[in-house]
Amino acid sequence: MPQIPVMAISSVGVIVLLIILIALIWKKAPQDKAIVVTGLKKRVITGAGGVVIPFFEQAHRISLENIKVEVRTNGSLDSNGVPINTDGVVIVKVKSQKDSILYAMEQFNTGREKETISVIQSTVQDVLEGKLREVVSKMSVEEIYSDRQRFAEHVEEIAKADLERMGLDIKTFTIRDIDDKNGYLQALGVKQIAEVKKNASIAQAEADREKMEKTAEAIRRGKEAQLAAETEIARAEKEKELKVQAYKEEQKKAEAKADFAYEIEKNVVQKQVIQAQKEAELFEEQKQTQIVEQQVLKKERELEVSIKKVAEADKYKTEQKAEAERFEQIKKAEAEAESIRIKSMAEAESIRLKGQATADAMKAEANAMKEKAEAYKQYGEAAIIEMLAQKLPEIAKSVAEPLSKTEKIIVIDNGGDGGASRVSKSVTNIIAQVPEVVDALTGINLMDLVKKVTSNDKGSLSDQTDEIKF
Repeated sequence: MPQIPVMAISSVGVIVLLIILIALIWKKAPQDKAIVVTGLKKRVITGAGGVVIPFFEQAHRISLENIKVEVRTNGSLDSNGVPINTDGVVIVKVKSQKDSILYAMEQFNTGREKETISVIQSTVQDVLEGKLREVVSKMSVEEIYSDRQRFAEHVEEIAKADLERMGLDIKTFTIRDIDDKNGYLQALGVKQIAEVKKNASIAQAEADREKMEKTAEAIRRGKEAQLAAETEIARAEKEKELKVQAYKEEQKKAEAKADFAYEIEKNVVQKQVIQAQKEAELFEEQKQTQIVEQQVLKKERELEVSIKKVAEADKYKTEQKAEAERFEQIKKAEAEAESIRIKSMAEAESIRLKGQATADAMKAEANAMKEKAEAYKQYGEAAIIEMLAQKLPEIAKSVAEPLSKTEKIIVIDNGGDGGASRVSKSVTNIIAQVPEVVDALTGINLMDLVKKVTSNDKGSLSDQTDEIKF
């Protein structure tokens, strides 16, 4: 047989001892109980658990449940000296606050929970009976009897403060019964009963009287209704007879009228038939006319639709053609504009080149003129006269050239000075005015210049003038 190690046995023993120790020192309070621990430190445990150290601390239980206490008084005198008996019940409990539990434990604890409850019941009973007698002495029997709730609230109000100082709280207080040995309350009830019975008898009598009045009224109205009904029946029968007679007379008249009206109605019917036939024929003609008109309208609409379609097609064709022509014109205009732009650029380039050539020519001519001016400056006045002398034949030729181009000249001679000789004189006069024109244009007086040069060099001037021919 295997042997159990000593260490294992000792460990189990320690665990068992710990469990026993915890069970001894751990105290658990249910939800409706409170544990007051005294000794090392005073504390209250409610609805939980706590540690209580043996030998050093002591735990006492107190109930937090509702406690029912019956309260009775016998021969309590009211404010009028009427002795009455009261029977009530109150529900109290120890408050759940820590201070209230400690107050209750100090005043009611006996070491046993049930005996503590009995002490609480006895104390509450004594306190409430005293308060009950106190309240009864301040109220009348009638007030207490008629308003029990107010009486109970008053008792609860004055007893509440005393019970709170004991750690108790009143949950509810109810008066179950109020009585007296002298029959005072019964007498009050008799009076009230008699009053009620009297009122009931009066009410019954009033009800009987009202019933009789309403019954008589109903009988009277019934008689009146019966008489009115009989009268109405008689009147209805009379009206019926009169209506029957009138109906018979109307029937006879109707038969006579019917016999006479038959022929009239026959003629009327024949006339209506003829009229209906004519209206039918007219209606048929109108129908035919309407059909023809509808056919004409249909043809007109078809023609209008066809013409409209053709017109729309022509319009579309014209619009397309016009659009094409417009597009062609735009393209042509764009081409012309491009051509003009190119041509303008060419002309501008040509003008620029011509201008440049002209400028070059003018520059060359200016250089030539400058050289001529230098030469003329060296030659002096003789050179100028020589140049003018060389140009005079050209001037004379230019003046006479229009006459050479004239095919025919008609001269009218009135016998005065002129005639054919006047033409040659005009040419001579024009040439004679040349020196004046040169003087006006250049500021050079040819005559003075010639005279000046002649005085200096007559031979040279004479040789030059021999060459001038007109």
